[in-house]
Amino acid sequence: MNYATIAAAGLFLTGRPALHAVFTAAACLVLGNPATLYAQKAGATASFPSRPVRVVVPFTPGGQPDIFSRMIAQKASEGLGQNVIVDNRPGAGGMLGSRIVAEAEPDGHTLLSVSAAHAAAPSVRNLPYDTRKDFAGVTMIYNTAYLLVAPPALGVKTAQELIALAKSRPGQLNLASAGAGSGTHFAGLMFKHAAGIDIVHVPFRGIPEAMNDIIANRVQVFMAPLASSVPLVREGRLRALGVSSPKRVGVLADVPTLAEAGLRDFRFDSWGGMFAPAKTPRAIINKLNREFTRALTLPDIANRMRDLGAEPAPTTPAELDKFIVRELATIAKLAQLAGIKPQ
Repeated sequence: MNYATIAAAGLFLTGRPALHAVFTAAACLVLGNPATLYAQKAGATASFPSRPVRVVVPFTPGGQPDIFSRMIAQKASEGLGQNVIVDNRPGAGGMLGSRIVAEAEPDGHTLLSVSAAHAAAPSVRNLPYDTRKDFAGVTMIYNTAYLLVAPPALGVKTAQELIALAKSRPGQLNLASAGAGSGTHFAGLMFKHAAGIDIVHVPFRGIPEAMNDIIANRVQVFMAPLASSVPLVREGRLRALGVSSPKRVGVLADVPTLAEAGLRDFRFDSWGGMFAPAKTPRAIINKLNREFTRALTLPDIANRMRDLGAEPAPTTPAELDKFIVRELATIAKLAQLAGIKPQ
């Protein structure tokens, strides 16, 4: 029962203005004066943020959400007037950190920075939260591609050579991922099915752990995030075989797309976005959006992101919310094709 219901009940039961006033006063005592509550809410919004803003990255350091969140945190801090602190909370393919934010006070002081794994998680795990309903979009952060890489010691120089080797040794090559249900897992699955090869999925705790093992040739195939893999390719520690985007990327212009390599129409995008708990006031969401999108459009930030193969992708909150709905449906279809069910 709300304030208006109690007050109206008083008028209906008594028919007398004086007693109606008594019921109205009682409603104010029980539920709070509407004008006061509105003023308190407006005041809380106007004073936001009143303390440091925590951005939870539900993955280990070194992945794209971590790298790009740290890039924009300082610039966003300047506009918000409070520090923006990146807090890595890895575990269960991003579920543990995401749950922290889903259950946080919806006051804008706890945010979530995630990758495509956010949309993949419902297809592989029974989650303690609803990916669509328990989060509110703030802004997309970046769009990029995955890079098919192999250790130089494997001896392959092209995607075609890797596919030929895998077909000659079925079940003997290992496919790394940053965990079951991660974007790298689904990108790897898509490559496996498109190429028609039998390779064994080996999930790791995060990007750095997967990178260490592919460099050491303990695993042989990885659809790696560009931001994490480009420096290692430049150093000669990994060999780039193809990108998952429909067009070549500027930082590795000599590396063909996987579609060019013979996997017709192959495309699998990587992205990152910022979210808040679902019931965060719209005025606070808009303020966060304004400061994070401002950071993403600064030339120095944009150039640093592009140097790692990512494109800044600021959006409105509504655009990100609509994108997530589409992405959830896309990943669910891919999981069904691959025979993956939530566990």
